[in-house]
Amino acid sequence: MATQTSSRQNNLAGIMTMCGGVAALCINDALAKGLMDHYSPIQIIFLRNIIALPFAFLVALKMGGSRSLRSNRVHVHFMRGVVWIAATVMFFTSIHHLGLAEATALAFVAPLFITALSAIFIARVGWRRWLAVSVGFVGVLVIVRPGAATFELISLLPIATAFTYAILMLSARFVDTRESMWTLLLYLSLTSAILTSIPVIFVWSPVRAEDIWLFLAIALCGSLGMAMITQAFRFAEAPTVAPFDYTALIWATALGWMFWGETPDVLTFVGAAIITASGLFVIFRESKVAAETT
Repeated sequence: MATQTSSRQNNLAGIMTMCGGVAALCINDALAKGLMDHYSPIQIIFLRNIIALPFAFLVALKMGGSRSLRSNRVHVHFMRGVVWIAATVMFFTSIHHLGLAEATALAFVAPLFITALSAIFIARVGWRRWLAVSVGFVGVLVIVRPGAATFELISLLPIATAFTYAILMLSARFVDTRESMWTLLLYLSLTSAILTSIPVIFVWSPVRAEDIWLFLAIALCGSLGMAMITQAFRFAEAPTVAPFDYTALIWATALGWMFWGETPDVLTFVGAAIITASGLFVIFRESKVAAETT
C-alpha cells in the first residue's frame, strides 16, 4: 500500500511539474513573440542564454555536483547548440507572423518526426506507429491547407522547427551516457550563447529600458521550463508525464487570445486535435513496445 501511495505521489508530482514547465515555456514563447517587434531572433537567443547561464550553472552544480560541469564530448554539445539555435530562430520567426496556437500546434509534429527518423537510423518501427505518423501529417495538412487561398509559406517554418527539434532529441544519443540531463541543459545554454555571440553583432539593436524586464523574464521562463520538464521525467515514467506536454496548446491559445486577440479557426483546432491524438498514440505505443522488449 505504501509503495502504491508513493507511486501515485510521484506521478502527481511529475504531472504537476510537467504542466508547470510547459506553462513556463509557453510564456517564454509569448515573450519572444512580443520582443520580435524590436529585436532579431539571434539577439533574443543571445541575451536569453547570457542571462540564464549563471542559473543553468548553479542548477547543474546543485543537482549533479562538479562532475556535471564537465563533458568528454564538447564537440557534440556544440553541434547540438547549432541545431537548437536553428530550431529556435525558425520558431521565433514563425510566431512573429503566425498565431501562437497555430505555430505551437504545427510544432507538435516533432514526436512524429522522431519516430520517422528513428525508423531510418535507429530501429524498426511497426505499422501502427507509421499509421499514426501518417495521420498526424494529415492534421498538418488540415492546418496549413496548401493550395488554399489562406495558405502562407511561413506556416512551413514550425514544421521545419519540429524536424530540427527531432534531430536535436535524437542527437542526445551521441552525448556521453555518463553525463546527466543537467549537463545537457548547461551546455545547451553555454554553446547557444557562444555561437550567437558573433552573429548578434551584425543584428544588434539597443535594448530599450522597458524591455529589460522582458529579457529577464524570458531567461527565467525558458530556463525554469526546461528544468521543470527535465525534473518531471525524474519524478515519473515518460508515458505518465509526456502526454501533458500537449497542454501547451491550451496555454498558447489563451496567451495568443489575451495579448494579440488571436482566435484560431475551426480547421486549426481540428488539425491540432489530429496531431495531438497521433502524438499520444505514438507515446503510448512506444512505451508498450519498450515494456514488451524488457
